[in-house]
Amino acid sequence: MKHLSSSLASAAAAAALYSSSVSAQKLVFAHVVVGNTAAHNQSTWENDIKLAADAGIDAFALNGGYPDTNVPTQIANAFAACESLNNGFKLFFSFDYLGGGQPWPATGDNSVVGLLTKYKTSSCYQNYNDLPFVSTFEGTNNIDDWAPGGTIRSGAGDVYFVPDWSSLGTSGITADLDNIQGFFSWNMWPTGANNMTDDGDKAWVSALGSKSYMMGVSPWFFHSASGGTDWIWRGDSLWADRWQQVLDVDPQFVEIVTWNDWGEASYIGPFVSDDEVPSGSAVYVDNMPHESFRDFLPYYIATFKGNDFDITKDQMQYWYRLSPAAGGSPCGVDGNDPDQGQTEVDPNTIVQDAVFFSALLTDDATVQVQIGSGSPTQFSGVKGINHFSQPFNGQTGAVAFSIIRDGATVGNGTGAPITSSSSLSNGCTNYNTWAGSF
Repeated sequence: MKHLSSSLASAAAAAALYSSSVSAQKLVFAHVVVGNTAAHNQSTWENDIKLAADAGIDAFALNGGYPDTNVPTQIANAFAACESLNNGFKLFFSFDYLGGGQPWPATGDNSVVGLLTKYKTSSCYQNYNDLPFVSTFEGTNNIDDWAPGGTIRSGAGDVYFVPDWSSLGTSGITADLDNIQGFFSWNMWPTGANNMTDDGDKAWVSALGSKSYMMGVSPWFFHSASGGTDWIWRGDSLWADRWQQVLDVDPQFVEIVTWNDWGEASYIGPFVSDDEVPSGSAVYVDNMPHESFRDFLPYYIATFKGNDFDITKDQMQYWYRLSPAAGGSPCGVDGNDPDQGQTEVDPNTIVQDAVFFSALLTDDATVQVQIGSGSPTQFSGVKGINHFSQPFNGQTGAVAFSIIRDGATVGNGTGAPITSSSSLSNGCTNYNTWAGSF
């Protein structure tokens, strides 16, 4: 299987477009599914870390399930890579209590205490308020393990604990505020044919009081790897919308979900090997790069942290599905996830058949998009960040993007062609997105 990179400017080049100072207060992390790194070695981890650092990301949240024998090996590779680079990038543990089939044991071999004790003194381990930063994916049946004076802190020492216990709800978290320093909400995708709002984030902030809040930001979601229930939530303008919502909510931390979850189509990192893509997802991931989602991260992150930035070059990033939703069969994909108690709807009502694109401009300009041989559509862009969308309207062909100022084209690029029907070998609709940039 061949994977093609669509980013026309490297993350390093994108980072060079901005000048910013380092903030010691607000931090941005990327969620790494360690179970999807089977083909990684130290060199591969070094490449991932350099790309993330160039994009302005501060640390990887190493999310691993138990008992996955690959997790300890790849954690060791990640720390070896980070320590070898010594570039200021950090790592921390996000213990996944659902992803491995069993909850994480507090003590013993390959346990929470064991891993924290081994790695918390690493120069690469992420600290906050002079404590090792730790998170989880769920684990509400093991809350007592994390209590002050409980098994984990007695064995590994104190930690800055920011779990995702979203299943408790905002009312349920109140009883456990003494066990945490902050909270991470997994609610970052909308349900149904709706765009995401930040109402849920604000409800968590209110419920947490003085505790810190970690806000999730994701570019897309299409679950295709289970062999059971597969579903979609609306992506569309989500990437642009969530970064604007970050500025509205103003959390202490942001976690980008994800760096490498191919099975849920939320990745922003590079492909490494087909061996790391779940077999059920391969047909939907092939030739569907997402690396261009990173191109505006230096701007978004600097703005979130309140740092100065200097836009020195006009840029665009764009993403869209490569055929209409009705151009193939749903092949069992649901709209919403009925296993989470959500009302199942037609998946084709969730997604919009449109091209989504953002422009980062040095000054006011016209932003133009043209699908195939159709008539171009122009949008008025202002200095700074802009976001637009253009419906397919039955048009097919390669998608041309350009920035026009004072009658002259100052930037342009061409995206993958849109077809009238699914081009997948199985005839299924690909609810994943293709992303590109210039």
